[in-house]
Amino acid sequence: MNNKYFVLACAVAFVGVTFYFGSGTTGREAIEDLLPFAQCLAEKEVTMYGAAWCAHCQNEKKRFGDSFDAVPYVECPDNPQVCLDKEIEGYPTWILPDGRKLLGEQGLEKLAKESGCPLP
Repeated sequence: MNNKYFVLACAVAFVGVTFYFGSGTTGREAIEDLLPFAQCLAEKEVTMYGAAWCAHCQNEKKRFGDSFDAVPYVECPDNPQVCLDKEIEGYPTWILPDGRKLLGEQGLEKLAKESGCPLP
C-alpha cells in the first residue's frame, strides 16, 4: 500500500515540476524577441520597481525573457531611498514618464498600451 502512495506522490511531483518550469509565459505573451520592446520602454524611461523575492515581479521578468536586461529596473531592497522617494507601496510598480503608476503585474499588452511601445 505504501508503494502506491509513493508512486502517486512521485507522479504528482513530476506534474507539478513540469508545470512550474513550463509556465513562464502563456498565450500572446510568448513572444520570442522582445528586445526592441524593452529598449523602447528604456528610451521612454518606463521603470519597474520590485524585489527579487516578489513572485509577481518574477512573473513580469519572465515575460521578457533575456530582454528584461534592457528594461529599467530598481531593486527596492537594495535601493530603499530611491523607492521611498518614488513612493513605491507595492511590487511590482511600473512608473511611466508622466508619473502614472501601474501597480501589480501588468503583462506585456498592457505595458505596450500604456507606454506606447509596440510589441513585435
